[in-house]
Amino acid sequence: MTTPAVYLAQDPTLSDFGHDPWWIMLIKIVFAFVFAVLATLLGVWFERRVVGFMQVRPGPNQVGPFGLLQTLADGLKMAFKEDILPKAADKVVYFFAPTISVICAVTALAVIPFGPMVSIFGHQTPLQVTDVSVAVLVILAASSMGIYGIVLGGWASGSTYPLLGGLRSSAQMISYEVAMGLSIVAVFMTAGTMSTSGIVAAQAGSDRSVSVGGFDLFAPGWYAILLLPSFIIYFISAVGETNRAPFDLPEAESELVAGFMTEYSSLKFALFMLAEYVNMVTVSAVATTLFLGGWRAPWPISIWSGANEGWFGMIWFFAKVILLVFVFVWLRGTLPRLRYDQFMRLGWRVLLPINLVWILALAGIRVLQKEDSQAVRWGIIGGALLVILLITLLWPDRRKQPQVSLQEQVNQRPQGSFPLPPMDLVVPPSPRARRGVAERQPANVGGGPVIDATSTEEKEG
Repeated sequence: MTTPAVYLAQDPTLSDFGHDPWWIMLIKIVFAFVFAVLATLLGVWFERRVVGFMQVRPGPNQVGPFGLLQTLADGLKMAFKEDILPKAADKVVYFFAPTISVICAVTALAVIPFGPMVSIFGHQTPLQVTDVSVAVLVILAASSMGIYGIVLGGWASGSTYPLLGGLRSSAQMISYEVAMGLSIVAVFMTAGTMSTSGIVAAQAGSDRSVSVGGFDLFAPGWYAILLLPSFIIYFISAVGETNRAPFDLPEAESELVAGFMTEYSSLKFALFMLAEYVNMVTVSAVATTLFLGGWRAPWPISIWSGANEGWFGMIWFFAKVILLVFVFVWLRGTLPRLRYDQFMRLGWRVLLPINLVWILALAGIRVLQKEDSQAVRWGIIGGALLVILLITLLWPDRRKQPQVSLQEQVNQRPQGSFPLPPMDLVVPPSPRARRGVAERQPANVGGGPVIDATSTEEKEG
């Protein structure tokens, strides 16, 4: 059966889902699962090769062409390692914790649109497993449920260090989950829908102008440009959510002995590793869908009329995902790890307030789009001047604060604080060190008069 090209270029809608035969649904589900597994295998290889190039190292290059089979060999080696079960572990929870992390990471791919309407064996269907009116909330729910895998993994190990690592990692992920969720609110407000296919369709078309209070403002099609603060906050939150460098606190070996996964080995450890890389690909796919136009071709490729037809959309989608994964790898090879307090301060005291202010400003712009009067125009100008005045008055002073002496700092300590040693404490040199120096001095020929070590020690005694 011949399928019209116009139909293949059509954006999927919610009415296009739920009508596929069972074998089409099975193909889509298997494709999403295979994509997650292959993304992990190739993602590990890609990361090692890119970081090796950045650090002037060859990277994996022995097993298979360009070292492509190195990750597969590492996975097989890990599978045949001895599976150690801690004596104090809760066996059931210990087994299911890594499984929960992997299942939640793969589930989020079910609502990601990989392309437009295509023909599979003569049947027209969207390149997406499913879609609902609140698809983005499904993604947030899946990522939130993944936190249970880390918490339960740290608790079920029956050891102190994994428990501390699980608590710290869960606090980290919950903190950045809040910032990530707020960054997506701006996308809902602009697109007018929570459906992933609807958000991709809302970014279609060329750049356009938007009338705000009588002013014609330039509005690009991609939300990564139109909603730039939301995109930046989302990506920073995604790096923290996936425990990637420079926010890889769960793997801080010098602090918590590899965190919540300390007691895991063999395939269970591999599942946690799989979940991390699938999460990295998933958040990149979500960023592509919400901010980078989804499967639609970028400019200037979009000038070609057939760029968004048929299976071409999958090529543009994968290209954007690979580009975002490269940024993840780039950050790991460039930035040092942050301290935990710096990391949490960034999430709660920087990203969250900026996000709230940006949402309020965007809501005001959306309201003003429906108004067109002289009073509204002057209101915008007055509000902008007021914001500039407040920023000028509240801008922190960069002058150096007066230096407080060490004794003054000690005097300011509260009553009952831990006792301090005296400030003028001088550790006397060791007598053995003096004797050693005296015994070595006669070897300095021509350096001065020879000193008798024995008489020196008697005089000092």
